[in-house]
Amino acid sequence: MAEGMHGGTDALGVPAHDFSTNRNACGPCPVALAALQAAHAAQYPDPLYTHLRARLAAFHAVEGRRILVGGSSSELIHRLTQHAARSGAQAVALPRHHYGDYAQAARVWSLKPSAQGELHWLCEPSSPLGQLESFPEPTGDGWQVLDCAYRPLWLDGGPPQRGLDHLWQIWTPNKALGMTGVRAAYAIAPLHATDDELGALRALAPSWVVGAHGVALLEAWTTKQAQQWLAGSLQTLRDWKRRQLALCERLGCQVVAGHQANYFVARLPLTEAHLQQRLAHLRAQGIKLRDCTSFGLPGHVRMGVLPPASQAALEQAWKAIENQAI
Repeated sequence: MAEGMHGGTDALGVPAHDFSTNRNACGPCPVALAALQAAHAAQYPDPLYTHLRARLAAFHAVEGRRILVGGSSSELIHRLTQHAARSGAQAVALPRHHYGDYAQAARVWSLKPSAQGELHWLCEPSSPLGQLESFPEPTGDGWQVLDCAYRPLWLDGGPPQRGLDHLWQIWTPNKALGMTGVRAAYAIAPLHATDDELGALRALAPSWVVGAHGVALLEAWTTKQAQQWLAGSLQTLRDWKRRQLALCERLGCQVVAGHQANYFVARLPLTEAHLQQRLAHLRAQGIKLRDCTSFGLPGHVRMGVLPPASQAALEQAWKAIENQAI
């Protein structure tokens, strides 16, 4: 995957209708937003994150020692990769299509791609396709890491009830809360992780790896009010997704099957050269889609689910471009 390829804000600024990211388009969550506004920005947070780790542990019903606070999911991806390399890992196993930081971190630490890699990355629902992940048999050896970025945004049937205690889990609630501009995340270590290993991972982080606003976001995530808001937003997103899939059909886009989250991938009815022109024309009108070439899916775009007004803007702009081409 190409380095530095992301959705969202770019050199043209914030898109008015941003289909290119997977954040919850119902956000920002009011509960979390209020928590950020009340955050003690003039003070350092507790460097040990004692209260935060206790809240996160209670939220997931795990031991507090298993919680590892991180600056973002990307920061934890790089930190876990560094730890694995320092501990003897020589190869990394990657999903066929995946978030680019997995491979970028592996390159930095000279881990070679291999299906038998000691460091094994998983993401469910997967990115960019939003599908179920094929899980390996747990071995207890190496580092099997599940990226849980989108598990709270599962729309079709809910996440499978898997036992995750044998995996490292990375949680980044800012997507589910619709607040990706706030960077904060945490990992849950597997049951077999030793205190020495957890200490080594904490030692790799800089002091105050998460600031006051990140702490406020993570604490808000654990509240009943935020979870109730999230549950309500999923109902809205399901309706918006049905509308957006119908829009794609009207535009002649072929949606890749199996999607279960608040995003999906579609093949556009355009040649590669025309695709890039179309994306540029749409972006000039404040509409951004995520080119999937860097995911290994040329000719496709990833589309986060947006409100009907944004869908209408996309349809109007799309048809205007096509009419000009006639």
